[in-house]
Amino acid sequence: MAGKNDLKYMERCLDLALKAEGMTYPNPVVGSVIVHEGKIIGEGYHIKAGGPHAEVMAIGSVRNKELLTSSKLYVSLEPCSHFGKTPPCTDLIISHKIPEIIVGTTDTSDKVSGKGLSKLKAAGCKIILGVAEEECRWINRRFFAFHEKKRPYITLKWAQSSDGFIDVRSEGDYKTGPGWITGNTERILVHKWRASEQAILVGAQTVRADNPLLNVREWYGTNPLRIILSGSGSLPGEIAMNNLTGSQVIFTFYPDKINMPGSVVVKLNKNEPSAVQIVDYLYNQGVQSLFIEGGAKVLDHFISSGLWDEARIFSGFQIFKNGIKAPVIEGKLFSKTKFSKSTLEILLNNFVSIF
Repeated sequence: MAGKNDLKYMERCLDLALKAEGMTYPNPVVGSVIVHEGKIIGEGYHIKAGGPHAEVMAIGSVRNKELLTSSKLYVSLEPCSHFGKTPPCTDLIISHKIPEIIVGTTDTSDKVSGKGLSKLKAAGCKIILGVAEEECRWINRRFFAFHEKKRPYITLKWAQSSDGFIDVRSEGDYKTGPGWITGNTERILVHKWRASEQAILVGAQTVRADNPLLNVREWYGTNPLRIILSGSGSLPGEIAMNNLTGSQVIFTFYPDKINMPGSVVVKLNKNEPSAVQIVDYLYNQGVQSLFIEGGAKVLDHFISSGLWDEARIFSGFQIFKNGIKAPVIEGKLFSKTKFSKSTLEILLNNFVSIF
């Protein structure tokens, strides 16, 4: 049974884990603290794939290793028990004779899936499981979706006017440049979101109208894989993202029409929805998360296919009266935040909840 202070220490694990959000793919984000007689004597988090895991960092930070034999180790995710790029964390924990391990949630990937807990129990460690379990699963929702649903975690994002339009332009209006609905604070937040995702997708209409870069400029982090869905293969000869470094993938029914050197072109078939083909391709490429920024047709396509987990919707105060209608979506309200120029609502898909 969890003690009265276990939640407090697990929340510290969560805070540590989130310091590396977006930087650990394909690994999960994990935080760990070590407590001796009510005092934290060590802590750490997994910084990047191939580097030491959170438990290793926490144990390594303890100055007096003799205290470990009478300490508690807290970790937001089940310790690994297999050899990967680093040795098993369970072996290190056992070697230091740490008697009690408090775990946020199990690791449901095939390589772990309870094996770490079983190994620790066999070595005589006391295990407490499920402290702040929902929160521990939430911070790794991309990791869990990938391993449990066999597809990336899919986040939709758009901004709409107060009367429900995402742009004043009609579908045939190709003016270059976005029509801003939100303020600078919201734009910085969007770049922070981009840095947390492995891939970002827009449709050809958005490319033609807005000429987006789809990179991280207003925040520190790695640029996501850029993806364009262009069924017709009709794309401008010169687009801004062609001048960027990094990978780019184009999905189309007519690959011969694509003239974008350096891009991977994937031919779509007409026997199944494009959304299904895209997420299958990304899963096979090991991509755990997909961030979809538009346009309306692409968003509607993923919504109608049921392929979304989270929707982040900014509603501005402008009244457009006409233009491109915003998508219609139903989901569970997760949070609502007010900014100076908009309100952000985050919805979760009731039908594909990770909990």
